[in-house]
Amino acid sequence: MHWWFHRVWRIVLLPVSLVIFASRTEANELSGKRPNIIFILTDDLGYGDAGCTGNPIVKTPNVDRLYRQGVRFSDFHVSPTCSPTRCAIMTGRHEFHSGVTHTINERERMSLKATTIAQVLKSAGYTTGIFGKWHLGDEDAYQPGVRGFDEVFIHGGGGIGQTYAGTCGDAPGNTYFDPVIRHNGAFEKTHGFCTDVFFDQAIQWAGQVKGKQPFFLYLATNAAHAPLSCPPEYEKPYIGRVHPLVSKFFGMIANIDENVGRLLGKLDEWGIANDTLIVYMNDNGGFDLACKIYNAGMRGSKTTPHNGGTRAISLWRWPGAIKPATCDKLTAQIDLFPTFAELAGAKVPKAVESELEGFSLVPLLADPNASWHEDRMLFTHVGRWPPGAPPAKYGGCSVRWRNYLAVNESRGWSLYDLHADPGETVDLAGAKSDVMAHINKAYDDWWDATLPLLENEQAYQTAPQVNPFKAAYWKQFNGPGPNNVPPPADFRLSP
Repeated sequence: MHWWFHRVWRIVLLPVSLVIFASRTEANELSGKRPNIIFILTDDLGYGDAGCTGNPIVKTPNVDRLYRQGVRFSDFHVSPTCSPTRCAIMTGRHEFHSGVTHTINERERMSLKATTIAQVLKSAGYTTGIFGKWHLGDEDAYQPGVRGFDEVFIHGGGGIGQTYAGTCGDAPGNTYFDPVIRHNGAFEKTHGFCTDVFFDQAIQWAGQVKGKQPFFLYLATNAAHAPLSCPPEYEKPYIGRVHPLVSKFFGMIANIDENVGRLLGKLDEWGIANDTLIVYMNDNGGFDLACKIYNAGMRGSKTTPHNGGTRAISLWRWPGAIKPATCDKLTAQIDLFPTFAELAGAKVPKAVESELEGFSLVPLLADPNASWHEDRMLFTHVGRWPPGAPPAKYGGCSVRWRNYLAVNESRGWSLYDLHADPGETVDLAGAKSDVMAHINKAYDDWWDATLPLLENEQAYQTAPQVNPFKAAYWKQFNGPGPNNVPPPADFRLSP
């Protein structure tokens, strides 16, 4: 071998190889380390709804603490609405590929063929609990208790008190204060504000299971989803400063933040903070009125395919295991499944692994600057076409590739360079025809592969007349129950 190769190897290649080796070694040290995993998913907050992301009004000191103490993914994306994001998180695949194309009309039901991350973690020796919002099917066969969760403490439908035709709906007469919650199949009357109730129950459960086996705690608040409501003391600091609805919205966020602080305090009190990964995220773009106050310079909000409709807060804290840093890689909700599985040392069945569309974030948790899937594409579709209508290929969709975002809202593609133009003001589709052709071809292929998987499109035709949650509620209490809402006159209480 030539003498110059040895010199180049020692001067240039060897240090580079050592850096790569060190990065891989750090990632390997995290793999299979089996931390407790606490995953907090808030509802209808946007990327800009926290002090740490620049909001000038709402105060979130505890979320800001997570931001400072962990890895924050600055280019992390979710789906434009809630059920889709939840499905993608649970399966590691685009939500359409598990039949979820809406939040109602039976199209919020996650395919029974899907394997959830809760099932995979449970198979690896974790105990699993969900507290709050499920919204992936209210019929018994779709409930989290048969989808991998040992402990289930949830409301029904898409929000407390919500009701839609068919299967999607909560217990009758529910409100954000003193709601009736379904706990392991039986309804219980609770006392207090809903977010407090969910955190209370989650903390109690974690306190019971800690130290016995690692746990996966999925804490999915229905706040700050409408109808907007919170205890007056949380709303008070914002009254008169913003729109009345936004003052309630910010109050709900402040209450979430206080509960995050309570949970962090418990981890310290129990001495398990260093054994626990805590992840904090939001489920879609922000509430439109709040986005008009502050949206981090982005275009779009919830239910849009723009950057403001999908970019999410994604904060990961694991003291002693990962170092505080910002990671700017293009990451997404579909990456949580393989990440949690790798951290848990879980064996993902080959058939499931072959269908995963996300990538493990473990290398980035170890080294936020690591080389990582630089050429990936993310496909977003708002869905929500009317019941019975054919799936709308261009009914509000976008493709993210490198620094480009291509958006199609039924008027043809527009192309934006998010690095140079984060507000999406300059359309480059004409000037970047080669980029647009590459994206358009990729989208065509993705859509063709997706269509056969939309299994819930006609399910509305055979939906029941009474929501399953309501039916179960009235049968359990043999009548109006604690919310004092009687069943319909023709409803059969007893067999």
